[in-house]
Amino acid sequence: MEFRNLSNQDLKKLLDHKIFHLISQIADELEMECYVVGGYVRDLFLNRPSDDIDVVVVGSGIKIATELHHRLRGSNLAVFRTYGTAQVKYHNQEIEFVGARRESYTRDSRNPIVEDGTLEDDQNRRDFTINAMAICLNKDRFGELVDPFDGLLDLEDGIIATPLGPDITFSDDPLRMMRCIRFATQLRFRIEDETFDALYKNRERIRIVSCERIVTELNKILMSAYPSLGFVELERSGLLELILPELSALLGVEVHDGKGHKDNFFHTLQVLDNVAKSSSSLWLRWAALLHDIGKTRTKRYEPRLGWTFHNHNAVGAKMAEKLFHRLKMPLDQGTLGYVSKLINLHMRPIAIADDKVTDSAVRRLLNDAGDDIDDLMTLCEADLTTKNTFKKKVFLENFRIVREKLADLKEKDYKRLLQPCIDGDELMEHFHLSPGPEVGRMKKIMKDAILDGKVENEREALYRLLLAELGKQDK
Repeated sequence: MEFRNLSNQDLKKLLDHKIFHLISQIADELEMECYVVGGYVRDLFLNRPSDDIDVVVVGSGIKIATELHHRLRGSNLAVFRTYGTAQVKYHNQEIEFVGARRESYTRDSRNPIVEDGTLEDDQNRRDFTINAMAICLNKDRFGELVDPFDGLLDLEDGIIATPLGPDITFSDDPLRMMRCIRFATQLRFRIEDETFDALYKNRERIRIVSCERIVTELNKILMSAYPSLGFVELERSGLLELILPELSALLGVEVHDGKGHKDNFFHTLQVLDNVAKSSSSLWLRWAALLHDIGKTRTKRYEPRLGWTFHNHNAVGAKMAEKLFHRLKMPLDQGTLGYVSKLINLHMRPIAIADDKVTDSAVRRLLNDAGDDIDDLMTLCEADLTTKNTFKKKVFLENFRIVREKLADLKEKDYKRLLQPCIDGDELMEHFHLSPGPEVGRMKKIMKDAILDGKVENEREALYRLLLAELGKQDK
């Protein structure tokens, strides 16, 4: 992560935009102290683009936001009086205004008791030193950095630390434990030792945080460049066992008769990073994260074969469904359905590539995976983490052949090609049947024959096939 050591003069130039000068003018007219704070300030020093601007006002943030909206033609204003905040949207920018405040917490809730406060109070309540920096927007101090906790030094050193004691920070608002690991992952920073110790000490406090908030942070970790970093820290801190016990259970190697299996936790993280290099799909990354969770329940030692994980894909798909329900994640076909499907099918391309790649096997794979076939292939290629270079070369070559055959089928409109051209209604009319198992059996005969390449998907050929099968049944 690039760090720029910016002077107050540099900051003044970087904030030399219409929006900041307008806020400055309004704040001075209303005689209020006004500061841009948090992530926007941090990202200025890291030279990262940011369209989300947080402004703290010692006074009423809503007043300044309302006046800014009146002066910015084409802007939109949203006011949240319950929370004392307001948001102005202007083109691609979102400017959030809040009055400076002090907070206190009760043991059983992460919702604070809020009172009006000073800038110092507001900086004290911030989660991390790198997010507690503020830049004054008032005209006489425009561009002046206020950094009471040396966030700039932590930013330069690549350290995540809390402004106040980390025990207080994490106990008051346990979601900050997830945010701590998320920022460390996104920025590739190190969590300061005392701060990490507090993560472990307060890990049980995560139980009072809603599933939705936890999943939001997990999603941000998953969408980082190297998501494995976050899951290693979640495991080290003891949080992973409380949030995703299915994943934590993969950690470790069991040895029997001198034979061990690979550590499925670290294998999973390698697969996840491989997928992250190839795809920006959140739900494909979830599939990578969960693809082997069924191994803990299917692990067996067989003297002749060694360690086996038979049917772990199907078991894992069922476990993923329960996990999605527990964490209140989306349950629609495009999310849970998609993730479960990829977990269930992730062994199929590997099985095909482990032998001679046949047209029949590829057709069946495409029929079952449908429009998700490319993502399935990405997952399976990422799952190839063997250190045996010869074996890896053979698998990659066979995966290439599978992809070529898939591309050829797609060009030929595989949905029409693989779906029998005779439907159930036509079968019932032709053979004088009522709805029932016999119609289903006939449809399966046609489908299997088409997928295995035994017959062309044409009416005459399919009827000849069915008549021949019925003739065998009569005998």
